[in-house]
Amino acid sequence: MRIIHTGDWHLGKNLEGMSRLEEQAEFLEDFIKIVEDNRADLVIIAGDVYDSFTPSAKAEILFYNTLKRLSKDGERLILVIAGNHDSPDRLVAAWPLAQPHGIIMLGTPKSTVPIGTYGRHEVIKSEPGIVEVMIGEEKAVIAAIAFPSEKRLNEVLYLGTDEDEEKLESYEARMIQLFTELEKHYRDDTINLLVSHIFVMGSEESGSERSIQLGGSYLINSSIFPKKAQYIALGHVHKPQIVPGTGGKARYSGSPIHYNKTEINFTKSVERIDVVAGQDAVIERIALPVYKPIEVWKCENYSEALAKCEEKKGESSWVYLEIKTDEYIREDQIKGLKLLKKDILSIRPITSEDIKREEMINDHRTQSFEELFQAFYIKQNKVEPSEETKETIYKLYYGEDYDNEAN
Repeated sequence: MRIIHTGDWHLGKNLEGMSRLEEQAEFLEDFIKIVEDNRADLVIIAGDVYDSFTPSAKAEILFYNTLKRLSKDGERLILVIAGNHDSPDRLVAAWPLAQPHGIIMLGTPKSTVPIGTYGRHEVIKSEPGIVEVMIGEEKAVIAAIAFPSEKRLNEVLYLGTDEDEEKLESYEARMIQLFTELEKHYRDDTINLLVSHIFVMGSEESGSERSIQLGGSYLINSSIFPKKAQYIALGHVHKPQIVPGTGGKARYSGSPIHYNKTEINFTKSVERIDVVAGQDAVIERIALPVYKPIEVWKCENYSEALAKCEEKKGESSWVYLEIKTDEYIREDQIKGLKLLKKDILSIRPITSEDIKREEMINDHRTQSFEELFQAFYIKQNKVEPSEETKETIYKLYYGEDYDNEAN
């Protein structure tokens, strides 16, 4: 079975108030071609289809048209789960129309997929969080857990006695129980998959994700994933990556486009998975192009900024413009820049004080704790700290195993 894993489309998302729908439409055209060229049997969309609970009509039309084309009138199976940005009810509202096209949608962890025909495929067994499907001549057991908020997770767990509930007071403990129950459905003669929209400790966020954590309560450890799962398709984190400690089988596909300037230094992608029952999955990352780059221009003065806007006025890019100046940038100057370069997102004056502050921060990053402490102490007290004071502070910082001679 060949699977294409994607997620975090965030259809309708803006950048500083500027629409990204045009870029998203370009990605979806490419994605349909990737799925076709790779002859995928199953497409997994791991949550955050939309950027808000109330997406625009244009975003919804784009999504439904894409699903229809991906499924090829039911020839290919599509599995979609809700993320923390999606309204579960709104996402699955088109279920009656989606089923004949081979599209399965799950809004919450307790969602149950009706048994029956989905395009050219069959759902042969189902219960909350589990769907067993027949795709061609292959059976797949998929644990599909839409964004499991605390409330939604409690709705699907069978806690039993008060004592059981007390033992499962942490979010991770409840996720362990859920995974343990779902893993019982995996068999040696089936392809065993897990799909969810969660945040795993050790994963590297890009900065454009909306947090699904409350004081770390939604964090889970990768060690709790079902060991029998051959591939774990995850959504939420926008940087494509392998989840540490999973032997490469748990992956975030990442978002398909750069959603802010913190993401511009890594390549966007989708995952291709080839898997048969009883064997390790073969996984390949398929890189995506940059549809409209986000750039940060650092200019020495207004004249240089104006010249750069003139030079690059015909290029398609989003621009954060930084200009070194201690003078006020006038409204007519801002207008002149934006007349040349239409997609300037912000114009930020960088003053001498800003430069000094940045240099100080960079200096501090290269200094040891001892150097930082002594500089701070001298500034505050006008004298150097005594050896006794230094040893006390260093022990507090390094712990009781601080070795004075070694340091």
